Parts: sequence; C-alpha cells; structure tokens
Amino acid sequence: MKSSTQDETEGELHEVKGSIREIAGRVTKNRKLECKGKAEKTAGEVQEKVGQVKKVLEE
Repeated sequence: MKSSTQDETEGELHEVKGSIREIAGRVTKNRKLECKGKAEKTAGEVQEKVGQVKKVLEE
C-alpha cells in the first residue's frame, strides 16, 4: 500500500475512533475523554489531509 493511501486510511480510522470517544465522553459527562476524542479526531483529519497531499505530489 502506498504511503499516501495508508495515511488517508489511518486518518479516517483515527477520526472514527475520536468521534466515538468524544460521544462516549459526552454521554458519561467525562470531559477528559471528550477532549481526548476531539484531539484524536483532529489528528485523524490532519493525517488524512497529509495523505491527500502526498497523493497529489506523487503524480
């Protein structure tokens, strides 16, 4: 698998995991878990964008 595709895939996975943590934190009123979820979601979005940029630069 190309590096760009791997970054995009892993980024999407982190976005989903972050969203789940964020929702779980809201439901349980655990602000720390909610914040960790938001951070992981944001990191996933960044990683996905890095993969997209790599893909453009490889062409």
